[in-house]
Amino acid sequence: MDIRKRKIAGGDRDGGASVNDVGDSESVTSPRRIFLFCLAVRVVNALLIQTYFNPDEHWQSLEVAHRTVFGYGYMTWEWKRGIRSYLHPMVFAFLYKLLQVTGLDTPYIMRKAPRLMQSVFSAIGDLYLYKLADALYGKNVASWSLFCQMANWFIFFCLNRTFSNCLETVLTIMGLYYWPCIRNHSTDYPVNRKWGLVIAALACAIRPTSAVIWLYVGMLELFLTPNKVKFIVLEVIPIGSLVLGFTCLLDRLMYGSWVIVPLNFLKFNFLSSGGDYYGTHPWHWYFSQGFLVMLFTFTPFSITGMMKSNNQKLSALILWVLALYSVLGHKEFRFVLPVLPIALIFSGYAFAQMEVSGSSSSSVTKKKQVPRQNHTIKWSPKLRLSVFFLLATNIPMAVYMSLFHQRGTEDAMNYLSDEAYKGRVKSILFLMPCHSTPYYSTLHHNIPMQFLDCTPSEEKGELDESDRFLVNPLGFASELARNWSEPPSHIVLFASEETKLRDFMIQHSYEEVKRFFHAHFKVDRDLQSSVVVYVVNYT
Repeated sequence: MDIRKRKIAGGDRDGGASVNDVGDSESVTSPRRIFLFCLAVRVVNALLIQTYFNPDEHWQSLEVAHRTVFGYGYMTWEWKRGIRSYLHPMVFAFLYKLLQVTGLDTPYIMRKAPRLMQSVFSAIGDLYLYKLADALYGKNVASWSLFCQMANWFIFFCLNRTFSNCLETVLTIMGLYYWPCIRNHSTDYPVNRKWGLVIAALACAIRPTSAVIWLYVGMLELFLTPNKVKFIVLEVIPIGSLVLGFTCLLDRLMYGSWVIVPLNFLKFNFLSSGGDYYGTHPWHWYFSQGFLVMLFTFTPFSITGMMKSNNQKLSALILWVLALYSVLGHKEFRFVLPVLPIALIFSGYAFAQMEVSGSSSSSVTKKKQVPRQNHTIKWSPKLRLSVFFLLATNIPMAVYMSLFHQRGTEDAMNYLSDEAYKGRVKSILFLMPCHSTPYYSTLHHNIPMQFLDCTPSEEKGELDESDRFLVNPLGFASELARNWSEPPSHIVLFASEETKLRDFMIQHSYEEVKRFFHAHFKVDRDLQSSVVVYVVNYT
């Protein structure tokens, strides 16, 4: 790395500060203080998230963990085909077991505890982002990078959710910090390639597609390291085999048979394009829409930071990940979440550059050229305007997406959970697209529930239950009712289908008991403005 660039970007490492000032600065930016600050922010962040983003947050982690600990919970088709590892759900199974043993598994705590646990992981990721930026460019860039991480709307909205992608993102930042090919070794920030390999292997075990990132890093390290044989034979193979072996043993224990999850995952998602069943996007989506929406108003700052820092390794990593994920038909925002913090480090670099360029004349007095004892940097008007612009655009977006957009399904399940805890719910039918709500992990009460299945069919073009309901809601509901031995005590549906089923509800003695706001605009179907809960009237 160019030492001159590091000094310019990390202005606080140059002269002009007294020994006491340096000591005070280091105490303020100690890893412990930074972690505690990040943890406090992420805990508040976790408590503020009230909305539903994607089914996998509940159905592929918490639901599996709940079944493991409490003995009931729904296992989706992915677990029947062995394309998911139990490693990630076991993290939350440990939390659930702790709540069960201590008797704290009340509805409210069961709802809040998983995201609070994830907030601890998120804070660790924030700390390592600061450490990585500090090791690359100095404390000034590190501070601005942490600001960008905290201010970005998508990080606030997504990182504290219980997706495997979120833990993968934390492990990615941690792993990059330890790899010699990413940054130079220093006494303040020693590299440790073995730790980097362990973390990379864990990331791949939790989410096999993480191999896209670590293939790039591994090939870069192989190209740069002087002892290639040692790297492969004594480090990559033993550490990779150890983590893979541990994961296979865990999955053998949980599945009851030997299952090689990475192989099954590769076959389904890459060789057979199984993910396309859930929708496809054009090849350029990540470049033209997806990643730009995640970066939002940070985009010009990240691009500027990429150009000015001249860090080709990390810039190429972002492009590599976006390019390879673009090959797949099925695309989602969270798939490229692991490289979003890297782009925000570049935004931090751009801010540090603006700060330095705006402070060139701030260290002299009118009488004579004497450096100030307190090394302060004056914010230029350009910098102030940029910070205001980012906060004015990202805070409203973060608040709206976390507190309002698509909150009805979570509110409905929270309500039903409290009602079930009081013994007022006997059974529930969800007449809505599959996996639209959380399930047993939120309800936390072992009662019969039914949702509309959407397991991919072996025959192309065959409609699943969810699609059949959306095509003909009244006909599908009437067919279900003919097979009832006892009607469900509660039915949950979106307002868009309620209008088509109002006569059906009256005919079967259902009446509205609760209505929850859900969204102001449609996402991928009709406007689902509210979620309605109906209860059967037995009288």
